[in-house]
Amino acid sequence: MTTKLWALILMFSLTFLTSAAQILWKFGVDKMTWDLFSLVTNWQIILGILLYLVAGVFMIVSFRGGEVSALYPIVATSYIWVSFLSIYFLNEIMSMFKWIGVSIIFLGIVLIGYGSNRQKVSEKVIRAEGEFIPN
Repeated sequence: MTTKLWALILMFSLTFLTSAAQILWKFGVDKMTWDLFSLVTNWQIILGILLYLVAGVFMIVSFRGGEVSALYPIVATSYIWVSFLSIYFLNEIMSMFKWIGVSIIFLGIVLIGYGSNRQKVSEKVIRAEGEFIPN
């Protein structure tokens, strides 16, 4: 199955939603006391949960438009977005090792995407030659 552009866009969109949710959770947990009332009245925690719910729906819909092996690795970009958001909103410091880790995550996502694309090209060539045997 060829992964459609709209499915890729949906997956990237959900990573922004989950990253924003994680920042909201951080703000919310910093104000929270550990009781049920504090949890259910904390708008940042609730909004973060709602963002994750919407992101889950996006993921389910996007799986209809492509291969899980090509789409799901995009979720790892949320680590990258959270790194940038935590610098901006939480004034966190990124060490050299953290940046190296973020770079490795990005490289891994690129390699998985490249590998998925090369596999599709190989399958098309095999089909054209009439030797393709499906799994």
